[in-house]
Amino acid sequence: MFRLRQPDVNGKFTDALKLQALARLLPQTLIHSVLQECGALAQRERKLSMEAVVWVLIAMNLFLDSSIGYVVEKLARGARLLWSDPDAPLPRPHALTYRRYQLGARPLVTLFHRICQPLATPATPGAFFGAYRLMALDGHTLTVPDTPANAAYFGRHRTARGAGAYPQVQGVYLLEVGTHAVVDAGFWPCQRSERVGAHRLLRSLPPDSLLLYDRGLHAYDLVAGAYARGAQVLGRVPAGHKPTPDPRTGPLADGSWRGWLQPADRARRADGECLLVRVIDYTLEDPHRPGHHVRHRLMTTLLDPAAAPALDLVELYHARWEVELTNDEVETHQIGHFPTDTPLPVLRSKKPVGVLQELYALLIAHYAVRALMHEAALQSGVRPDRVSFTRALRVLGDATVEFQLAAPELLPGLYRRLLRDLTRELLPPRRPRSNPRVVKRKMSNFPLKRAQHRDWPQPTRPFRDAVVLI
Repeated sequence: MFRLRQPDVNGKFTDALKLQALARLLPQTLIHSVLQECGALAQRERKLSMEAVVWVLIAMNLFLDSSIGYVVEKLARGARLLWSDPDAPLPRPHALTYRRYQLGARPLVTLFHRICQPLATPATPGAFFGAYRLMALDGHTLTVPDTPANAAYFGRHRTARGAGAYPQVQGVYLLEVGTHAVVDAGFWPCQRSERVGAHRLLRSLPPDSLLLYDRGLHAYDLVAGAYARGAQVLGRVPAGHKPTPDPRTGPLADGSWRGWLQPADRARRADGECLLVRVIDYTLEDPHRPGHHVRHRLMTTLLDPAAAPALDLVELYHARWEVELTNDEVETHQIGHFPTDTPLPVLRSKKPVGVLQELYALLIAHYAVRALMHEAALQSGVRPDRVSFTRALRVLGDATVEFQLAAPELLPGLYRRLLRDLTRELLPPRRPRSNPRVVKRKMSNFPLKRAQHRDWPQPTRPFRDAVVLI
C-alpha cells in the first residue's frame, strides 16, 4: 500500500528539490562534502541552498527543452503536495542564475570525478575483450551561445568563408564502451588540439584495459602513456604513418606483422625510444559499406596473434562507434535544441564558467542515467545497449513525483520497479547498416551574419507612426 512521507517541519522547502530516484548514486552527504571541500557552502543560511542548486543543474540536463524555472517546478511538484503551505513560493529563475554563478564550476568538476567510475562487471555483456575492459577515447565539439564572453574564451572555428556562427568548446571523452559511461572528460577552447586533451585523460585509464581510438588521436605519446599505465591499445593509424617493420619477424600466422613505433621528435628517435607494436592491414569487400576497397591500418600493443587474432581485433575496433552513440545521447537527447532555433544543439550558459559548470552537470546526469540502465540490464540479463536511453529519460522524469511523495520505507521497492520499467520495452538487436557522412543543408542563400550585424540599430518609433502612404 502506498504511504505518503511526512515532511520535515524544521527543514526548508528547497531542501526537497532533489531527484530521490538518484539518491543512491548521488547521496546528499557526498554532495555536501564536495561543496565543503571546494569552499562552496554559503556563509549564511539562504532559502536556496547550494545542495539544491547542484540538483537543479543536474536535473536541467534530464528534463528536455525545459527552462531552468520549469525544471524547479518539476522538482518541486511532489514536495508542494505535502508541504504545509502548498503555495510556497519557488525560487525565481534570476535567483537560480545568481546562485549557480556563485557556486561556480569547481564543485561540479569535483563531483564528476568523485562519482563517474567504470560500471561494467564481468557479467556485463560486450564490456570486455578477454580480461581487458574496453575503453575508448574521442574528441568532440559542442556549440555554446554566441556571447562576447564565450567567443573570447572558447573561440570560433575559422575557414576560408569566415568565422563560425557560434563559439565552440573542444571536448574529449574517455568512456567505457560496454556501458557508455563517461569516466573522464576535459573541455578547452575550440582551437586546442584534441590529442593534447586525450593524453591528459590517460590519468583515468584503468590498468588491464584495452583503449580504442580513431586515427585523429594517434600519437606515440598516447600509445606509450597508455602502455605505461598497464593498459593495451588498439587504434587506427593515419595513412602517412607506418611503424618500422621488425626485421627479426616476418608476417605472423594471421597476416599481421610486428613493427617499431617511434616518436615524431628526432632527438627522441636518436636516443632509441620506441615501442614494439603489431600492425593489421585490411580492407572491406562490400560495395554497400563505407571503406569498400579502401586500405585500413590498425595498430595494437597486443602482440600475440593466438590470444588476439587479427580478424577479432578488426571487428572489435568498430565497437569504437559506441562513442558516437554516446555523443548522440548527450547532444540530441539531453541538450536538444534549447534555447535557440539553430539546427545545432546549443548549451544554455552565456558565460564561460557557466558553460563548464553546465558541461560537467550534463555528464553527471548522463552517467546517472547510464548507471540505472546498466543496473536494470544486469537485473534482466540483457545487454546494456538493448535498453533505450530516451525511454530511461522519460521513465526517470515520470518517477520523480512518486519518489518525492513516497514514505522512505517504500523507496527500495519503487527503485526495483523503476529498474524493471527501464527494460519493459527493449531495443531490437543492432542491424548491420551504414549511412553516408553527409548533411542536408551546408549552404544558405541568406547573407552571412557578420560583426556589424550584432548590434543592429533598433526602431525609434512605433510601426504605425513610421508608415508613410504614397
